[in-house]
Amino acid sequence: MSTAPPTTWLVTGTSRGIGLEIVRQLLASPNNLVIAGARTPEKATALRELKNTAQGTLHVIKLDVGDFASVRASATDLQAILGDTGLDYLINNAGLGPRDTAFTIDADVLLETFKTNSVGPALVSQVALPFLGKGRTKKILHISSTAGSLGSADAVGSMLAGYSMTKSALNMLAYKQKLERPDLTVITLCPGSAKTDMSGEYGKIEPSESVAGVLKVIISATAADSGKFLRYNGETIPW
Repeated sequence: MSTAPPTTWLVTGTSRGIGLEIVRQLLASPNNLVIAGARTPEKATALRELKNTAQGTLHVIKLDVGDFASVRASATDLQAILGDTGLDYLINNAGLGPRDTAFTIDADVLLETFKTNSVGPALVSQVALPFLGKGRTKKILHISSTAGSLGSADAVGSMLAGYSMTKSALNMLAYKQKLERPDLTVITLCPGSAKTDMSGEYGKIEPSESVAGVLKVIISATAADSGKFLRYNGETIPW
C-alpha cells in the first residue's frame, strides 16, 4: 500500500510567539512535516519540547533571518530533510518591532529591522524556491501587519514608524513575487494584535485564535488569492 507524502512546511521565527504557535498547531496533524527555523535553536526550549507531544514530524534548524549567511546555509539542512519531497508551504514569520516614530527612528535599528522584516524574507524565499518548485502546494505566506498598509496609516497612528516601513516593503515583495511566479500562491497576512512578547500591552487576542485563522487562510487559499493582503480572519486589508 502506498503512503501519501507528508505536507511540508518551513516556518521562520519559531522560538516564541506567533511562530511557536504556528508550529504547535501544525504538529497536531500527523500528516505535517514541519521545519522550524530559529535564530538560536539551542535556546529554543519551548520549541524543542514540542517534539515530546508532536503528532506530526518536527525538525528544528538554525535559521537567523537577519543573518544572510545563516539563511544561505539553511539550504543544506533543507536538502537533508526534504530530499526530493519538495516544500509545500513557506511561512516567513520572523520579525522585529521597534517602538519609534518618524522623527525618533534610530537609523541603525531601522537597518537591522529591514534586514529581518523585508530583506531576510526575500532571501529565505530565494533559498526555498527550488524546494517549493518540487512541492505540490507551492504557497508562500509572509506575516505582515496592518501597520504596513498605507490605507490604514491614519488608524494606526504615528507609532511604529520604522516597523511600518519594513512591512510595507514586505508587502511589495509579496506582490512582486506573485507577478514573477504565477505558479506560486503568495499572500501577505496580518495576524492581528495577538498577545505576544512583541505586541506587549497592545495584544488583544490569544495567539491560538490568531494562528488558527492564519492557517485557515493559507491552507484554503487558491491561485486566485495570490497577491492579496489579508487579515487572519480572511478580511482584505487596503494596500
